[in-house]
Amino acid sequence: MAGAPIADVIAWIEAGHPVDPSGYHSATREGSTTQLGADVAFTATGKTSCVITANHPGALTCLVKLIDPPPRPDTAYGRWTGGWVDYDGATLQVGASRADPGPFLRGDGPELANGNTVAVGDFRCRADQAGLFCGNSSHRSAARVAPEGVQPFGCLQSVPPPDGVGIAFGC
Repeated sequence: MAGAPIADVIAWIEAGHPVDPSGYHSATREGSTTQLGADVAFTATGKTSCVITANHPGALTCLVKLIDPPPRPDTAYGRWTGGWVDYDGATLQVGASRADPGPFLRGDGPELANGNTVAVGDFRCRADQAGLFCGNSSHRSAARVAPEGVQPFGCLQSVPPPDGVGIAFGC
């Protein structure tokens, strides 16, 4: 999909088998399951865990086990997490200084099987062997999140990262 037009990427994501997001309102950590209310959590490919939180609608946060995460920038403080991904449609950031596990404190959501698509607000995410592909229809952008790296699509172009972030893209 590298270099594919954004319309093709979003169409491919939407062509996946839709699943009911109500099946993704829980997270499990160390055998204990927590109900998340309006939050949606899921895992993909066994290497990526994502959450869309109700108190920050329209944003996706993922932890991915990156093979080659971005190095800790000099502006980072606290614990560096190279596989932390924040994507709100207009921006995509990889790597973050995190003092706590944030939305992942509650655990990981159920597996989103390859070929399945979950939709929340303007976001659609499709799991695939090549990674997790998430698109934002209102911003006409998308991102592939996989152990091999994070790839932007559409309007997302490389921009200077803000303090404490490894890599950044913006529309």
